[in-house]
Amino acid sequence: MERDVYGEALYDFHMLQELNDPLLLHSSYGDIEEMPIEVFFRDETDFPELEHIALALCDGHVLDVGAGVGSHALYLQDKGFQVDALEISESACSIMKKRSVRHIIQHDFFTLQNGNYDTLLFLMNGIGLAGTITGLRDLLRHSKKLLSERGQLLFDSSDISYLYEEYRIPKPEYYLGEIRFQYEYKGILGKPFPWLYIDQQELIKIAHEEGWVVQILFEDDNDQYLARMEPRKE
Repeated sequence: MERDVYGEALYDFHMLQELNDPLLLHSSYGDIEEMPIEVFFRDETDFPELEHIALALCDGHVLDVGAGVGSHALYLQDKGFQVDALEISESACSIMKKRSVRHIIQHDFFTLQNGNYDTLLFLMNGIGLAGTITGLRDLLRHSKKLLSERGQLLFDSSDISYLYEEYRIPKPEYYLGEIRFQYEYKGILGKPFPWLYIDQQELIKIAHEEGWVVQILFEDDNDQYLARMEPRKE
């Protein structure tokens, strides 16, 4: 069985309020960076402007996808929203429980069957779980099954083409926002996983082909943007 090294690091930080060993993230573009673990435990005073805008746009019954340790779910819960926190990591789910998140679903987004959500929320580039362009198409099709009549998707992503210039590596044959990551904690490597960063032009093209209306609501100085999408009314 694969070790959930990400979950182990979260659990240690939750218990100790610090990490003696860093949580490292290996990437397919050749970088190894230390993940600042406290970013997963932020409260609203530490949310960037983009996340505040997204949270203000949440409506009705919310599914917080890839909820982590529940920072956004707790915020919405405190504002009176009905929010379900969806997370695949067992350790992260147990931390959410300890942090008083009320509705936790330990599940994979793509196999989640039941839903009539007004908002699907993917923050901290949560849409990246699509992994690839093909995966994004699958995610958009699956999202339609989970949304109510007036449902919306809210997510942030970014254009990472600059990385190829910064690291002086050739652009791949496949879409350049398709990255492979692997966590490392206490010398143990987790299972590699694909992650997607999508630029605005590619997003708009795919969304239109898949029958969605897209609004780009906010852009920051780091090529990060916030998008709102809803299925096009036939």
